[in-house]
Amino acid sequence: MTMIRMTLAALAVVTPAAAFAQDGLTIRDAYVRSANSKTAAAFMVVQNDRDAECRLTGASSDAAELVELHTHSEVDGVMKMHKIEGGIAVPAGGDHALARGGDHVMLMGLAKPLSDGDTVALVLDFGDCGTRQVDAVLDNDRADGAGGHADHQSH
Repeated sequence: MTMIRMTLAALAVVTPAAAFAQDGLTIRDAYVRSANSKTAAAFMVVQNDRDAECRLTGASSDAAELVELHTHSEVDGVMKMHKIEGGIAVPAGGDHALARGGDHVMLMGLAKPLSDGDTVALVLDFGDCGTRQVDAVLDNDRADGAGGHADHQSH
């Protein structure tokens, strides 16, 4: 059993499942895309119904050797992907979309190539706001309205 699974199992014993569902932090519409056998990117919407900001500070997954928070920015007229330092703020009473061409969870060094329909288990770390486990299905054909932004074709 991996350390992450043991930690989640311990949390499940100590914290009732209803607490995760009712504490005001919800992950919805999660999916993964993978353009090659070595990398993938996860996208979702984080809804924060709390009275205070929550910050996504990291992520992990048994599906990859390295999992980082990434974003895109324009550098000299070219869209470049880079690691996010300091996390991603999710405002109190608001949401934040992790979407193609913007903020996302990057999985590098995949344990095995992924195919459409495969599920990737992620653990999202929100620091003081706790952790969330998310199962995201690989869907390379998905269009999410981020049109015009760079795709996750390489890293």
